[in-house]
This record gives sequence, structure tokens and C-alpha cells, in this order.
Amino acid sequence: MEQERTTSPDGPIRSVDRQRRQLLGGAAIGLGLGGLATLSLGGADATFAADSGLRQIDAGQLRVGYAEFGPAYGQPVLLLHGWPYDIHTYDDAAGLLARAGYRVIVPYLRGYGTTRFLSDATPRNGQQSVLAVDAIALLDSLGIERAIIGGCDWGARTANVIAALWPQRCTAMVSVSGYLIGSQERGRIPLPPKAELQWWYQYYFATERGEAGYRMHTRDFARLIWQLASPKWSFDEATFERSAQALENPDHVAVAVHNYRWRLGLVPGNERLEPLETRLASFPDIAVPTITLEGDANGAPHPEPASYRAKFTGPYQHRDISGGIGHNLPQEAPAAFAQAIIDAAKL
Repeated sequence: MEQERTTSPDGPIRSVDRQRRQLLGGAAIGLGLGGLATLSLGGADATFAADSGLRQIDAGQLRVGYAEFGPAYGQPVLLLHGWPYDIHTYDDAAGLLARAGYRVIVPYLRGYGTTRFLSDATPRNGQQSVLAVDAIALLDSLGIERAIIGGCDWGARTANVIAALWPQRCTAMVSVSGYLIGSQERGRIPLPPKAELQWWYQYYFATERGEAGYRMHTRDFARLIWQLASPKWSFDEATFERSAQALENPDHVAVAVHNYRWRLGLVPGNERLEPLETRLASFPDIAVPTITLEGDANGAPHPEPASYRAKFTGPYQHRDISGGIGHNLPQEAPAAFAQAIIDAAKL
């Protein structure tokens, strides 16, 4: 169904079985955030510090830095962050899921945190399909056949690509801002002036001056994006600094700039990935069980939910999250995001 109900025969959280209810412990269960059934953070013990459990593993072209929490036997959940954020996007949400019995994997994307390229000769490519290939390689290296995949921003697009191209690897999906698969052809089409204004940083990165400016002022740039994308999120300096450290990765600027230049067709991608991009350019439907989320104060460019509803052909819900929630929804509304992960696999 398309819209979530606030009640059900099994109570407000109809998809959580009794064992997982017990595992939640102090995480109170109630109604909130726009009337949706959500998990409520039960205090500091409901969170985790992502960098306290960092691991490294070779996967594809990368040595991936990732955090893992929850029991090793738990249902796998892969959470993917966006730009200019990092794995701390999921601190609270992953903590709730781990306590509910899920095995939660939160990797740094290429160009972020402790993730490194295995070879200096590998192009610092940021096109949409390569991020999905990275994620599949990580699942392979971890011995995970299928996972619930959630993401926002770059992470949501990557989750979409995986669900579209490798549905057998995706138990269910939670995608902030819906269907985000793109193509270079579509990226070349001019938008109305107001919409173009929202993409100002994309055009800045298209210039050598913009690349140099981002390299010189990475932290200030990221802080500005956080403020514009989530105008009602009152994050403190410590919260920002935890994530800003991930942008010090030596490959970050190159990957970020390539990502946005590739979208506009200004730079080529990897020739080996062209068959994947050709399939994505047809904007394939997604049949895996999906919940899409949107905050009521998202200041970043994002499509209207009605515009992508038809792209999801399997079990589906859309949830609007109220309360001044911006673009970085999993960090701003972690209980709602965690609840969506739990519910998506039960659709």
C-alpha cells in the first residue's frame, strides 16, 4: 500500500515481532513524527559511536572502512550515507536497529573517512553505478547474500541502483527522497531558473575554480550545505566536526567533483560500466519492497513523491516525516528511519 497506517491489529509497530520488541529494551515504542508508528530514542544508551567500532576490509577497488553493530546472526542491513555527510548520519538509527537484533553495516563511501583505493592508478570515479558496484563488492567480501538497504542523498541513489540492477541482493529498501536514478542525457536538459539555482554547487564544481575552492574550503563548504539542506536542523559544532573529519580523505575532492561533473556529461565514466549506465538510463522500475521517506523541511533539490510513485512496482509505502526534518533525514529523525527499515522487510 502507498500510505502507512497509524494502527494495526498487532499494535502501532505491526512489523516487529515479540523477540525484537524485547531486544529494544529501553527504546520506548509510541506514536510521533507526523502520526507514524516510530521507535523513540530511549536515551544515550540507544545510540552508538560509529568510529568506536571501525573495521577495514578489501572489497573490489577499495579497502573499505565500515562500522558494524548488532549480532552477527541478525538480518543484515546496509546503510549508505551521502554528500557531504558520513557514517555518523546513522549513529542513532543504527543503534536502534542493532538493539532490535539486526546486523548493521555502515560503510564510508569511496572518498570518505577511512576508505581508501587499493591502487593509485584507479581513477577517482564518482559516477552512480560505481558506487553501487562498490556496495555489492562489500556485501560479497562480508559474505552477505541479501540485505535491507537504506540510504539518503548519494546513498539513496546507490540503494536505488542496487535494487534496480541487483534485486536479488536487496531484501527491501528505504530511500530518502524516493527514486533518484539519473542519466547523463537527462543531466544535460536545462531546468527552470529556480530549480537551477538549487544546483548552484554542481555548476561551481564544473569549473577548475570550483574544484580549487572546494579543496581549500571543504569544511566551510560542507557546513553551508548542511545549513541550506536542513534549515531547521540545529546541529552543534561537535556533531558537524565528527562528520567533517571524513572529508579529509585524500580522494574526497576528486570523487565528489567527478560525481557532479559526470552527471552533467562533462567528464566520462568508466567504459566497463557503460552497460550498467545504459540500463539505468532507461530508468528501470524497482520491484523490491520499498519505503520512501521525505522530510517536511528538505532544502535540497528533491522530487515530489507523486512524480516517482509509479517507479516502485512492488510492495510500497511513502511516509512524510514532519517536525522540521531536512535533507539528512536519518540523522534528524533516526527513530522514523529505523522504523522504516524494520517495516520495509515486512511489506
